[in-house]
Amino acid sequence: MRILVTGATGTLGSAMVPALLRAGHEVRALSRSRRDGSGNVDWRWGDLISGDGVAEAVRDVDAIAHLATSGRKGRGAVDIPGTRTLAILAREAGVPHLLLTSVVGADRAPHGYLKHKLEAEGVVAASGLGWTILRATPFHQWLHARLRGYRSLPVLPVDRSLRWQPVHTGEVAARVAELLAAGPTGTAVDFGGPQVIDTGELVGTWLRAEGLRRLCPSVRYPGRLHAAQRAGALLTDAMPKGGITWHDYLLPRPAPALDDDFASEHTASPTSPATQPENDPDLHVYGGDEGYERPTRS
Repeated sequence: MRILVTGATGTLGSAMVPALLRAGHEVRALSRSRRDGSGNVDWRWGDLISGDGVAEAVRDVDAIAHLATSGRKGRGAVDIPGTRTLAILAREAGVPHLLLTSVVGADRAPHGYLKHKLEAEGVVAASGLGWTILRATPFHQWLHARLRGYRSLPVLPVDRSLRWQPVHTGEVAARVAELLAAGPTGTAVDFGGPQVIDTGELVGTWLRAEGLRRLCPSVRYPGRLHAAQRAGALLTDAMPKGGITWHDYLLPRPAPALDDDFASEHTASPTSPATQPENDPDLHVYGGDEGYERPTRS
C-alpha cells in the first residue's frame, strides 16, 4: 500500500515510518519544511493548519496514518481544525482509510489536551471515510524526554497515587501497521504497555538508569486530568499489549555472550548492509523535531 504519514518527524512518526517500510509499504511523509526524498520515503511539503500542500499529499494514497498532534501546549490547532482539513481533502481524493492515533482515556477523561483528542476522534468518525482510531498509553520515549527536562533539579516532587502504563513507540508503530493492513474498522482500539506502575516506580527506575540521586518528596498533583489518572481512567486492559516494560526500556538486559564459533558463523560481513548504517534507509527517513508538537520548556 501507499501510506501517507502525518507527524512523520515526531516521537511516534520516527518509529512509524521505518515500521511501514519494513512491512513493504510505500511511504509518503508530510512535512512542514521542504526536503528532498530520503531513502525510500516520498517527502511532501504541507501544512495541516493552513491546508497548503495537503491536497497534493493525500492524492493517490491507499491509507493515511494521522499521527500529527498539537501536543499538550498546542491548543488543539492540529488535532481539531488540522484533522478536519485532512479529512475533507482525503474524502475529496477518495482515500479509503484514515487512521488516527489518539490517547487512552480520551473518551473517559476529556480534560485538557485529551479533550482535543476526543474532538479529533469525532471529526474522523464523522468524516465519511473508512476509519480506525488507535488510542495509546504514554510512550516510553516521551516520558523519558519529559523526565530529562527535570534532570537539573535537586528535588523531584512525586505523586505516587498516579498510575502509568508506558508503551514503546516501536510496538505502537507495529500495531498501527497491523491495523492499516487490516483495513478500516470503524472503531476505536486501545493499546497499552505490559505493566502498570506508579509515579514513584516510574521516577525511581529512571533515576537508577541515569545514575542520579534526587530527593523525591510525596505530593498530590491537582486538576481533573490527574484525578482521572488517579482513578485509572488512562489505563487499559485491551489486548494485545506491548511487551517492553519501562524497566527494560531504560535498563535493557545485556545480549548473551556468543562463543567464537557461533560469532564467526553469524556475524555480518564488513560489506553487509547491517554493518553500514549510512546505507540503512531506516536511519535516514525522519528528522529530529516533534512533528506538530511545540517544544516546551520544563
